[in-house]
Amino acid sequence: MYKNEFDKEFNKGTEYSAYFFYGAESFLVESYGEKVAKKLANGEDINKLYFEEFSTDQAIDILSQSSLFSSANILLVKINKKVPKKELDKVVESCFKNQDNKVVFCCFGDADFKSMESSFTKKTNSVAVRFYPLEDYEAKQILGEKANELKIDIASHDLEFLYNMHQKDLALSFSDLSKLAILDEQITSKTISLQCFGLGSVNIDDFLEKLILGKNVNKDIYDLLEEGIDEIALVYRITSFVSQLFMINSYLKLYGNLNILEIWGYPLPQKIAQRQASLATKFHKNDFTNMLTFLQDLELELKSGKVIDINTYFQSRLRLFQK
Repeated sequence: MYKNEFDKEFNKGTEYSAYFFYGAESFLVESYGEKVAKKLANGEDINKLYFEEFSTDQAIDILSQSSLFSSANILLVKINKKVPKKELDKVVESCFKNQDNKVVFCCFGDADFKSMESSFTKKTNSVAVRFYPLEDYEAKQILGEKANELKIDIASHDLEFLYNMHQKDLALSFSDLSKLAILDEQITSKTISLQCFGLGSVNIDDFLEKLILGKNVNKDIYDLLEEGIDEIALVYRITSFVSQLFMINSYLKLYGNLNILEIWGYPLPQKIAQRQASLATKFHKNDFTNMLTFLQDLELELKSGKVIDINTYFQSRLRLFQK
């Protein structure tokens, strides 16, 4: 089933025993899975099995349990590997036999998920939805719906500005809409430029990685500042990046596996996730403490009004940060 077809069914209130979301748009896979699970749960708890946690036996065990507080069991599953057909059929069949149970599968990565579609048919009251790369007008429509939901006063061309600023990354655009929602004013491209950190000609991930590893970033800093990013905004972005590395480092130490969805709240391409994990493990707890303290002090200095030449001072402090 295509996205538009499913939207019509969902809006009509049609419910299935089992749902299967996969395709090229990981953000939509994630958001649709969460949206459907929440609607099915109707305020009750949602059972979850993510990646390495998932097994057929455990899924069926969860779905077979009775609850004192709810008649239904809603199970949200997130996987990045293909599930064998016989095992998948057991899970779907268990929901079909007990209409109080529902399972929602969200698939991420490059595995052969298309072959799993055959387990989700009308015969078992289940549905498979494949997401394809969005056209620009579709992305703008989705952003517009989100803006309306958040009651943000923003024109269509300004939404397009936000989307293009993030190099057409829907997840980042959604994240910034949530931030902009707290402003009690009309949101324009000027507001977005001042409040949001976009992805311009400089690859921000490359810049942050080079900065943390002590490589030469003089040209990157110059280009970023030339594009209109102010020094304080750049400190915010660096601080956020270091905090994310700390969360990855801590999660790996606690659980021994990389679950980027649990850490960040939205999926990342596998290569980027692995690169972030590799970078995070190069540092110790004291390193993160020192970096974050340094950045907080730098932010305070820049906001104090005592620095005359902010640009020069900022660049010299970043060099010291690298040392």
